[in-house]
Amino acid sequence: MVYVCEITDPSTPSYVTRNAMKLLNQTETNGQSTIKLNYDAPQDNLGLYVAFSTDHGYFVRKVVNNSASLESTGKSRMTRGETLDTGYTLPDGDFAIANIISSYASDRGWNPGEKLYELSDEDYGKLKLTSATEADYSDEFKESFRGLVFTSFPNGRDYNNLSTVKSMGYYNEGSYLITTGEPIIVTPMYKCDHPQDYGAEVYNSDLYYYYYNPAEVESPNAEYLMSLPKFKAIPFNQSFTETEDDIISKHGSFALLYYGDSKTPQVGTKGSFYFPKNYKIGFMVRAKTTHDNGKKQGEVYADGRLNNEINTNTNYYFSSSFKNETNKKDIPRAVWFTHEGRKFMCWESGTDADFNDIMMEVQGGKPIGNNIDPDPEVFTYCFEDTKVGDYDMNDVVIKAVRMDKTTVEYSLVACGAYKELYILNINVAPITDEAEVHSLFELTPNHFINTDGSNTRDYVTVTKTVPETFSFRDPETMPQILDKSTGNIIKVSKKGESPYGIMIPDDFKYPIERICIKDAYTRFNEWGKNAVLSTDWYTEPVDSKVYNK
Repeated sequence: MVYVCEITDPSTPSYVTRNAMKLLNQTETNGQSTIKLNYDAPQDNLGLYVAFSTDHGYFVRKVVNNSASLESTGKSRMTRGETLDTGYTLPDGDFAIANIISSYASDRGWNPGEKLYELSDEDYGKLKLTSATEADYSDEFKESFRGLVFTSFPNGRDYNNLSTVKSMGYYNEGSYLITTGEPIIVTPMYKCDHPQDYGAEVYNSDLYYYYYNPAEVESPNAEYLMSLPKFKAIPFNQSFTETEDDIISKHGSFALLYYGDSKTPQVGTKGSFYFPKNYKIGFMVRAKTTHDNGKKQGEVYADGRLNNEINTNTNYYFSSSFKNETNKKDIPRAVWFTHEGRKFMCWESGTDADFNDIMMEVQGGKPIGNNIDPDPEVFTYCFEDTKVGDYDMNDVVIKAVRMDKTTVEYSLVACGAYKELYILNINVAPITDEAEVHSLFELTPNHFINTDGSNTRDYVTVTKTVPETFSFRDPETMPQILDKSTGNIIKVSKKGESPYGIMIPDDFKYPIERICIKDAYTRFNEWGKNAVLSTDWYTEPVDSKVYNK
């Protein structure tokens, strides 16, 4: 398809945006790369242009001598200054390869001749995107994201989270992003490298990427993938500062560039913001920190088939990773997951195998798999019914299980209160907004149920149909408790609020009657102080102080 347009804005710069054009006509090209026109130009016409719409995006060409050709200036020039559906505005100007360097793998003889391609430092500053609509993540998102990630990927060397990564499936062959013809935008949003201890490993790293056409190579082996040009996408020192550690936030967004399909691009090769459809993009982190042996760490890939040498060589600080693995070859360093409709990559760039060193959101490309939530997805909601209570968190206990994409199961498990209480937001008979909690167990208030052994009852369970987008972490759909005597509604607490309602991602053993949660779980207060280092506090109960049915 081509669109014939005239320029109507005299302030239009040398590049052309679609917003500055008035559409005059459009027609199918039927594969033609040149179009000839017969026209009478109006007196106020400032220029006549043709916009070629292709699988690679829009290419704008000025009409010269009644002709415009897609081939006239090559396919590297794309529309600049354009605002995308994501709200980001593509930067103006041409971006061309400025430096070609050898990889560490090449220098070490592991992959002789491997080259890395970079823009100038000045261009990376210009490449950082701006957006009028894409604000920082909300506090609710940050809280739910942190809980999701660090539940699945607990922090520290004592955990080998590789088994979790492999169970998800979105690694090695599954780690490649598939393009759709639209720009690919990467936003670093978290790093944890303890710069005071480890020399800012992430801060001193860069993100690289490579791509290929699956129509040409259906099942490429590691040798082929290692031979592809690797292009620097983001110098992390332009995204993070050394002091920004363990913070979830948007640290700057960058669009990847497509440099054509040459296996040996040259200095001066220009990049486009638009990739052809159905290409596959792989990612690599180049860790540049020098340790006391004088060696740089090296390059690690999301595709584990490219990590064999770096994972097994004892001189480059990666061989201690995955210490429980008998075969350290073929181990990935990143995995995809999704949360609230967004795509993220979670990276292990160092040696502790916890896969939470770097996190990046990726916009554009086809969706990646499903959430990393457990299957089935299990949560326990625990509520305290009064502001001056014993904090045994068993006044109302509800378990929730996601059975499939559109079905969830709620179970009223316990009631450790004498008050008249109601459950809101489930509203499926018999657990309706009008049903008093004790009555659901065929008792009246002034009874403890499944908290002290005096009244043991079966759970009250209902199933509910929900949309596929449903999330147990959504504050709008979480169960709430109404205290009829005071009119107070108790909700799951937000960060910084007293924990009158908590949500635990597990089939949680709640405290018995009148046992404070900090005594039943001795690391509960640690979690309140540092949500990263103590994310698994709920896995270590004092058995005599929790309820066992």
